[in-house]
Amino acid sequence: MENNYQVLLYYKYIKIDNPDDFAKKHLNYCKELGVLGRIIISNEGINGTLSGTVDQTSKYMNDLRNDARFKDIMFKVDKSDKHAFSKIHVRSRKEIVNFSLEDDVDPSILTGNYLKPDEWYQAMNDENTVIIDARNDYEYDLGHFRNAIKPEIKTFRDLPNWVRENKNLFENKKILTYCTGGVRCEKFSGWLKREGFSDVNQLEGGIHTYGTDSVVRGNLFDGKMYVFDERLSTRINMVEEVIVGKDYYTDLPCERYVNCGNPECNKQMILSLESEEKYLQSCSKECMLNKRNRYVIANNISDEDVLKIVGNLKL
Repeated sequence: MENNYQVLLYYKYIKIDNPDDFAKKHLNYCKELGVLGRIIISNEGINGTLSGTVDQTSKYMNDLRNDARFKDIMFKVDKSDKHAFSKIHVRSRKEIVNFSLEDDVDPSILTGNYLKPDEWYQAMNDENTVIIDARNDYEYDLGHFRNAIKPEIKTFRDLPNWVRENKNLFENKKILTYCTGGVRCEKFSGWLKREGFSDVNQLEGGIHTYGTDSVVRGNLFDGKMYVFDERLSTRINMVEEVIVGKDYYTDLPCERYVNCGNPECNKQMILSLESEEKYLQSCSKECMLNKRNRYVIANNISDEDVLKIVGNLKL
């Protein structure tokens, strides 16, 4: 299997005038180039992940760096045997990550200390350290740093309230925070410092960079890293393989993410092939019975058989 494609993950906090116009022009450029993915443009910068052939993605990186605003932008690159996206979207938004603060944080002015992978590894072993996962709960469930705290949140913008409610866990501690590629932690770590926490640190380049570092080789990251493309997950720890994900129904070890078959729900679940078949790729009886259930339709299961399957389940 040849890796003729690449998947890029990148961001840059930099002032962009007229982001709507920039987004339209950038979309046309991406279409002409042939890359696919999702890119967010705002007054505060750019945040993207895309896929294409090695030639296409190499040209994209060179072209973006030829813009003075992005000359030092950092790209995380994964090899792939195919596209990781089916479409290209370039959209203008208020923020490149939705933190929704009334008084926003500018990472170019205020952000936490950057720790390189080897420094992060050492800091994790400090008994006075507390590790905060700045991602959403379903990302944590698939994989996370050992001993990291799981914020009980559904979206990134819920994080500040959660911290305030659990402030006693972090006082007088060395705080480490991390996310997939670093973009969320730039703001979150700055917000933590503004809240009065003094020793605030972030993993430079996020989990992705930690996993590609030749020294630490992803050590102490258990499970897999959730990614926002058709791959859904990638391996990070090359030292040992630990499965932390659990099947939605059985609680048995599993790392297979799927969306609920009911398109009106679309809940993401860790689900084995066996559970998918038994529960019609659904998170509840209501979703199993939904007339638009994709799994039921794709497998030509009759209404009568669906009722029979649901009737035999104990949920």
